[in-house]
Amino acid sequence: MTFDRIAPEALKLPLEDRIQLAASLWESIEDPYALAADRADEDAIVLALARDAEIESGKVAPLSHSDLMKRLRK
Repeated sequence: MTFDRIAPEALKLPLEDRIQLAASLWESIEDPYALAADRADEDAIVLALARDAEIESGKVAPLSHSDLMKRLRK
């Protein structure tokens, strides 16, 4: 299913069901800051260096904040 099909149907739900659905969806999203806080400094450095190498090699392309937000809103 796609967002375009689910959203209109979800908006037809009664208020209590929409609240429950919204809470359930929100809880399913991992907090990236919580994950970073649990990571040891050494592991974070290894990850940062690996990601930097991916960018330098051209394997991945960095995104600006505005481009990232545009993609997330789609």
